[in-house]
Amino acid sequence: MEEQAVASSDVDDAAVGVGELPWIEDAGKVAPKDARALSKLFFDQLQVLEEGTREYQYARNTLIEMNLSLVRFAAGRFRNRGSGDMEDIVQVGTIGLIKAIDRFDLSREVEFTSFAVPYIVGEIKRFFRDTTWAVHVPRRLQELRVEMAKAKEQLATGLDREPTVKELAAHLGLTEDEVIEGLVASNGYTAGSLDMPTDAEAGPSNQSRALADVLGEPDPAMETIEDLHTLAPLLDQLDDRERRIINMRFGQEMTQSQIGAELGVSQMQVSRLLSRTLTKLRTGMLA
Repeated sequence: MEEQAVASSDVDDAAVGVGELPWIEDAGKVAPKDARALSKLFFDQLQVLEEGTREYQYARNTLIEMNLSLVRFAAGRFRNRGSGDMEDIVQVGTIGLIKAIDRFDLSREVEFTSFAVPYIVGEIKRFFRDTTWAVHVPRRLQELRVEMAKAKEQLATGLDREPTVKELAAHLGLTEDEVIEGLVASNGYTAGSLDMPTDAEAGPSNQSRALADVLGEPDPAMETIEDLHTLAPLLDQLDDRERRIINMRFGQEMTQSQIGAELGVSQMQVSRLLSRTLTKLRTGMLA
């Protein structure tokens, strides 16, 4: 009550002042009702003060501090949304408040609170849209996720079940492919930790196993099997001498000198034959 009385006294003093702003020791403690009255006075002076001066900075900073309650009020709507920390949300909302102060004009005859709240809320929504996705996706798909969430809720109420892709597409006026793209992209909004316990059977010590412990891994032998299946018909297309050279070099692991002695040719000839045959096989595998 004492703080409100001080604030009210400031308003009375300001009313009789001539072009001077009252000194407010702690603008953050000014009651909302008094803050509205004082804000009009400070905005009036802000328009005539020269930007960059100490008086201008005092008026602007005081307006910000007096109206932080608007930021806290707007931020409260997003308290349970996503994983955003409340302190971060308030900081982002304050940016919206500053933008509103810099763009407000008393001649519009609009209450500053009505003017500022959309700026604050818009800045907070932009923060959630741009920073809370676990995987970056195009903004078009981020906005589609919001539209699809609303459509799902509306359709589920009437259908008493989850809507199908076809029903969502018809409701939103989109193609089924666009809806599927949006559904896939929405999976990137949140991410689970690999250390998160799973519902799988517990280990020997009866402790739940982490997701990372039960995730499968690519089998390196699978690539070898695929290569062998691709290579087999290509080997059948080689002539007898080419197949024999490949067998001696990679099957029996003979050196080029040993292969040359076996075939009665020079090592240089073996090298050229081997290089030509391997090039033929690589080309076939790539094709």
